[in-house]
Amino acid sequence: MAGLYFEEFEVGREFHHEFSRTVTEMDNTMFSLLTMNPQPLHLDAHFSEKTEFGQRLFNSLYTLGIMIGMSVYDTTLGTTVGNLGMTDVKFPKPVFHGDTLRAHTKIIGKRASKSRPTQGIVEFEHTMTNQRGEVVASCRRTGLMHCKPKA
Repeated sequence: MAGLYFEEFEVGREFHHEFSRTVTEMDNTMFSLLTMNPQPLHLDAHFSEKTEFGQRLFNSLYTLGIMIGMSVYDTTLGTTVGNLGMTDVKFPKPVFHGDTLRAHTKIIGKRASKSRPTQGIVEFEHTMTNQRGEVVASCRRTGLMHCKPKA
């Protein structure tokens, strides 16, 4: 697997994830409907034209999901037990249909699990930018990671 084991994470290490994603109207509409979010800011072009943004906003929870998803291949693919939590979730700039998104991850902490000797806890700081280099999302995420298997 491409993911790193607990011991392989180093505090301060940064990942500039290679994947990028141009988000579309279909992405926004389907995600909003699948999550039962009828917010007209996401779905109604006429309504959204009258807002300060002048157009529909991309669903922020989907933005969060894409940001974390982009980090998986480089960091946790096949080596994570699960997410323990997310904090400091921020969306400083809006995302619109047609924006191209990129993610960056920094390891900001790690510690061995006190109750699970074959696992450890890693704290990630994720940041997402658009095609203009503007930060559109950020969060801190805590993951429970497998330790490297003993040979």
